[in-house]
Amino acid sequence: MKRIVLISCGKKKLESRAKAADLYIGTLFRLSFQYAQRLKPEAMFILSGKYGLLDLDDVIEPYDLYLSKLSTKEKKAWASRALVQMQEKSDLKNDHFVILAGQCYREHLIPHLGSCEIPLEGLGFGEQLQHLKLILDSHE
Repeated sequence: MKRIVLISCGKKKLESRAKAADLYIGTLFRLSFQYAQRLKPEAMFILSGKYGLLDLDDVIEPYDLYLSKLSTKEKKAWASRALVQMQEKSDLKNDHFVILAGQCYREHLIPHLGSCEIPLEGLGFGEQLQHLKLILDSHE
């Protein structure tokens, strides 16, 4: 069983093409990324509203697409695409997924995963930032 971290993309991005790990510059993404690195997972991926599942080194263009604004049908189609991508890189039933992503990213993925945890579940945006800062500060 591998531990795999999934981090949702962020609204705030660089203005030019970059590696996925560098493109997203918002505070929540950066803190989630730092937290994910501390977990020392076997793999880390980014859940992108436009691209589905991204490797950290995938070079992509900036975009404006918000999964939260899509219809349920569109979100399910996005999740199906992301699950196909995930199957190529992981064992959906036997790997353990740590999901650092909002409800709209995870709701149609979770039913297909054998094992997962959502460390920030139930926390609002500000609470997530605060929680991640506390965790990161306590491990310095």
